[in-house]
Amino acid sequence: MSSIVIDLASDSVSRLVEAVGAIATRLAQRVAPESGAACMELAEDLAKALDQAELALAGLIRVVDQTGEMKGRGLPSTQAWLRCHMGMREGRAKERIALARQLPRLGRVSEQMAAGDLSYGYAATIADAVKRLDDDDCAAAEDILLTAADELSAGKVAKLGNKIHDLVAERNGVERPPDDIARGYKRSWLSVSRSLDGGCYVRGWLNPEDALILDGTLAPLAKPAGTDDRRDLAERTAAALSAVLSGGHKGTRVTVIAHLDTLTGSETPGRLRDGTPIPAEQVRRLALTAGVSPLLLGAQDVPLYLGRTVRFATPGQRQVLETLYDACAVKGCEVPGFLCEVDHVDGWALGDGPTDIDKLALCCGWHNRWKHANPDQIRITRADGRYIYRVLDAKSPRRSWSRDDDPWHTAA
Repeated sequence: MSSIVIDLASDSVSRLVEAVGAIATRLAQRVAPESGAACMELAEDLAKALDQAELALAGLIRVVDQTGEMKGRGLPSTQAWLRCHMGMREGRAKERIALARQLPRLGRVSEQMAAGDLSYGYAATIADAVKRLDDDDCAAAEDILLTAADELSAGKVAKLGNKIHDLVAERNGVERPPDDIARGYKRSWLSVSRSLDGGCYVRGWLNPEDALILDGTLAPLAKPAGTDDRRDLAERTAAALSAVLSGGHKGTRVTVIAHLDTLTGSETPGRLRDGTPIPAEQVRRLALTAGVSPLLLGAQDVPLYLGRTVRFATPGQRQVLETLYDACAVKGCEVPGFLCEVDHVDGWALGDGPTDIDKLALCCGWHNRWKHANPDQIRITRADGRYIYRVLDAKSPRRSWSRDDDPWHTAA
């Protein structure tokens, strides 16, 4: 009979996690008692232990989130890490991230979870309720919501949290949500809120690169249809977006004019047709983005090459690739193939990577740009006619301390 010897007072977190895993494996192999009363009591005890484990998990997630470790493994966000590596659904991943980020401000919630006096459900509900409040309002809301948790269901506590936020916003004379500002302006984001009649409200912010693509796609379609078109710009833009999403429009182009040396590292900016300057770094990223055509200029602004959309791959080639790739070529990425970009396996730098069907793969936009920026951190293999991209550890192509069965840490 195997045994586990641990020192609860001095053993490391890694050692304790290993022990919990071993115990959980043994427990999962046991048959539940036949007594309903015994099972009910054991289930309640086990649920309390799992809630305490959720507190420990939140602490680990918080460190990963703060350090950005997941990006070294080719994942764009903490949420993507939880979904791809831990198999969480999107809602549960968001819930755990919110708890991990808010626990440092929720001292009483942390204490009660550690003692087994507060369930994960209530803790996650409170964390979600206070994430848009400042520290002073957060402390007051924590006291109110913990008191309510003694008598109300988690759903009603969530409604109370929304009411608290509305009252704070009304007191401050501001409209929601201040969390939009907290996102910063490095990455694009969109928030969609459903209305009761089936419609939705869309709010968000796009970085200059994505805004350029949006303008190039919607602006030509959002022009007045004639002198009798009485729609304002917002209504015409919504109609243009609807036409694009429904597939009713194809072939919109955005032309970025750039010097040849800009794509080879020069900081000479590019420009749009109307003269709007585009920073060199964005020009190089746009050159890799499907649907964007770069106009390359040599000496004395002589046009050298006018790139075609979909990164030069023909519609026929893309059809073949969508048959081979049901998802992004990066192992663990779940972006559907029909939403991915055509990637030159050997890299595309001024046409060095051939646009041959056996040298192309489908890769989501984020991983496509990540692969271009981190070529030494991608291991490429081929099986059954398709390429498989594996992201190696950022520090070394070999394993660091990761678990042996982690496919993202395969030895080169």
